[in-house]
Amino acid sequence: MIITPNDLKNGGISLVEKLMEKSREVFISVKGQKKFVILPVEEYERLRKAELETIIREAEKDYQEGRYVVESAEEHFRRLGI
Repeated sequence: MIITPNDLKNGGISLVEKLMEKSREVFISVKGQKKFVILPVEEYERLRKAELETIIREAEKDYQEGRYVVESAEEHFRRLGI
């Protein structure tokens, strides 16, 4: 489902709730382009968990393949330019 900011302004959260009964996501279109998406919290949390699991798998693979650096916190910050 796609709505405009004006639709959201006029219909409020009740419009979003009604649309989400039909679809798992509602897009907000700005100047004809999808700009924002509204998801149920459960779906957002599922996506975040999947993202974190992917990051953990990538870090484990890097470790197993020796792609890591052993350094102090000071050295790490200096390398990052912080």
